[in-house]
Amino acid sequence: MSENATEVRSVEPGRRPAGFTQEQLDWVPWVEPIALADADETQAPLLAGDRGIGPYFRVLARNAEVLAHRSGNDKEIFYGRGGLARAERELAATVTSRHNGCEYCASVHSRFTSALSKRAAEVQRLLDEGNGVRIDERWDAVIDFVDALAANPPRGVPAHIERLRAQGFSDTEIHDLVLSAASFSWANRLMLTLGEPEIPAGRPKSRDISEKF
Repeated sequence: MSENATEVRSVEPGRRPAGFTQEQLDWVPWVEPIALADADETQAPLLAGDRGIGPYFRVLARNAEVLAHRSGNDKEIFYGRGGLARAERELAATVTSRHNGCEYCASVHSRFTSALSKRAAEVQRLLDEGNGVRIDERWDAVIDFVDALAANPPRGVPAHIERLRAQGFSDTEIHDLVLSAASFSWANRLMLTLGEPEIPAGRPKSRDISEKF
């Protein structure tokens, strides 16, 4: 990056999202990301593929050791074999992001939840109404447990576990919910303190995301 070039800027008021959405958002950093051309031998492998395109991981790559551990955890928590269905891991990420007010993370993981569950309308209700929304017994049990874990201090109690077990969740699946909530409580705080979301330039008027899946 040239000496005068910078990716740090303020988002114009008209391009800030009006609320939680399943539409794609951009993210604008408040901390200067490293340029791909400047990445050292430790940073470069962590930015391979799509990760190096946007600024977020290039900001995190300033601490490559932490990013390496974070990336490994994320891969196992959301793509590990067995345990909780991926759609419900993504639901947990969405609920956590909704609780913490992270519009960017909620947009990404609500899209995953919709695509995997084929329940875009219910996911949109979660975004619109918040974590007090009532959908069905299984999802409500997940939403209430994850929302309680995302609170500061956490409000999770044994009754949450008993309710999940009554819905057929195994201890391994409940453990996966805990990991998903913990992972995104961290991710949300990174997103919220290092930058802000932005509506992409030239995006057409929003439409029902159920048309896309």
